[in-house]
Amino acid sequence: MKLINRLTFAFVLVTLGLSCSKTLDVDPTSVITTNSFWKTEDDAKGALVGMYIDLRNIAEALFTTGDERSEIYTGGVFGGGTYTLFNNAMTPDAPGHADWYGYYRVINSANLLLKYVPGITFKTDAEKNNILAQAYAMRAYVYFTMTKTWGDLVLRTEPTESANAEVTQKERSPQADVFALIKDDIEKALQLFPGNNFASLRSMWSKPAANALKADVYLWTARVMNGGAADFTAAIAACDEVQTADLQLLPVFADIFKYSNKGNKETILNLHFEELEGGNYFWHMWIIGSAVPANISQQAKDLLLPVGGGQGLMIMSDLVRNQFTNDDSRKYGTYFDVYTFDTNGDSTYYTNVCVKGTGIVTSGNRTFSSDMILYRLADVLLMKAEAKNGLDMDPSFEINEIRKRAYGGAYNDHVFINGSKSENDDAILNERLFELAFEGKRWWDLLRFDKAFELVPTLQTQTDKQYLRLFPIANSVLSLEPKVQQNPGYQQ
Repeated sequence: MKLINRLTFAFVLVTLGLSCSKTLDVDPTSVITTNSFWKTEDDAKGALVGMYIDLRNIAEALFTTGDERSEIYTGGVFGGGTYTLFNNAMTPDAPGHADWYGYYRVINSANLLLKYVPGITFKTDAEKNNILAQAYAMRAYVYFTMTKTWGDLVLRTEPTESANAEVTQKERSPQADVFALIKDDIEKALQLFPGNNFASLRSMWSKPAANALKADVYLWTARVMNGGAADFTAAIAACDEVQTADLQLLPVFADIFKYSNKGNKETILNLHFEELEGGNYFWHMWIIGSAVPANISQQAKDLLLPVGGGQGLMIMSDLVRNQFTNDDSRKYGTYFDVYTFDTNGDSTYYTNVCVKGTGIVTSGNRTFSSDMILYRLADVLLMKAEAKNGLDMDPSFEINEIRKRAYGGAYNDHVFINGSKSENDDAILNERLFELAFEGKRWWDLLRFDKAFELVPTLQTQTDKQYLRLFPIANSVLSLEPKVQQNPGYQQ
């Protein structure tokens, strides 16, 4: 917290141009500039904290763009019927939550670290290398997220420290060049991380997290960018490296997401939120107080009340709810069905809420400050299964490791048996749905498996609009960046 406070104060000074003088014509002496800031190890650590704050500020964009266009969602009890993303109705004026400039702020923070940290003297090279590794990993992750969202991108590898249009205004680079940078950044990060350990609460980039990202990237390029066998092989190798770290599947699925269990041993990387830092992605999938009926079960009251700031904008669709079997523990660790009861005791389904991010209740209010998991071991095991299947290898071991926990005593009824490549792909994609729902993965999974237009109801009638695989670039972006051209299909 001291680092956060110090960095915040520095930024306030920069923004406001505060001075110790009572007059207006004296040069400021307390403003933090590039020349005065990037001097010490503490400066670098403070800027590192700032980079993570920038990432956390776009947490909603990371998760909504990765999930809400999928078949998981439908409208909640308030206002969800016209929701842009799960209706796949984005326009340049209503582009969803994809935050172009929010992403570039994170990239700029990483670029600043990569430019200035090499010139700072540290107590140990390992500490310096660790910061540089995190900056490379962060830049790779954000560019990966952005190129999945918009395709070609403006590549910025130097910090933006001037308003000079000749420097700041650039055309988009081909997606192949974007992926070349992403892969290069990942390798640089992996070479620089001093060990295979995790930071406190597993809320910062680490070597295992960079390897999880590598597996994710190479799976994408294997399937979407014609990378083929070589990229599948690289993905498997990255997964193998992840599994050498201090990780395990927690015995109880719901325990992964408990507020009291942040940074547990299944977690590889998460976005960390403190108790008073609520308002993250999960509040969208909770229910507002005025919408909680009186005639619900005591179990539902114990869970839902007090409700805090939930909006009930989105809930799990019936299409997905009905695919979970009652013997799958992930059903009860993912969502909760709310029923009303009449005077005869007969029940009627009312709505559901996500229970992967219920936050914490303090002083009678619920704060949605659960951590948002970016990567965890189960995700990596399923990525490994996918890569093995891509190479005509048997993915049974990894799939069954996931199912053993999911079904417990009923596992023998759900043992996976190797089938054809297409059958295995369907099984892996479905397993990822049950395991990772509400974790910002589903839309990207559907694109990677080329199933979006087959499985998403709002896309099934739009198979002629393949441009919908990408998001539109907001008109507000285009107005400020004249060299950036709109994605095909969205031109007005």
